[in-house]
Amino acid sequence: MILRKYMSLLGIGSAKIDLVLPKTSFKQGELLHGYFFLEGGVIEQKLRRVECDLVMLDNNGKEEKIIDSTTVLKSDIIQAEECNKLSFTYRIPETLPYSEENGVRYLFKTKLTFDQGVESLDEDYITIDQS
Repeated sequence: MILRKYMSLLGIGSAKIDLVLPKTSFKQGELLHGYFFLEGGVIEQKLRRVECDLVMLDNNGKEEKIIDSTTVLKSDIIQAEECNKLSFTYRIPETLPYSEENGVRYLFKTKLTFDQGVESLDEDYITIDQS
C-alpha cells in the first residue's frame, strides 16, 4: 500500500482528468456543454481543484495567450478506480478571431490538482468557425 501511495505521488497510477466536449468546432458566442471525466487511480486521493484555460496559439504554435480561465474548487476525495463526471458549461467569447482567417488555433488546457502528488493534465483542441 505504501508503494502505491508513493507511485501516485510521482504520477504513476494517480487520478486522471479528461474534458469531454460534444464536438470540436464552435461559433463565436456559442454556449457549449461538456463535462470533466474524473477517473480514480490506484489509491484514494484528495482533490483540490480543476482549472480549465481557453488558450489561443499562434500559427507556429510557439506563442500562447490565455483567453479565459475557469476554476472549480473541488475539495473532495476520489476513491481508487472511481469514475465521476463534473459538468462544464462555457460560452465562447463573441470577439474571438476565427481559426482559419487568422491562422490561430485554440485549445482547452485542463489541470486537476491534488493535495499531494503530480497534477493531471489534458488538452483539447477546438476551432472557431464563422457563423
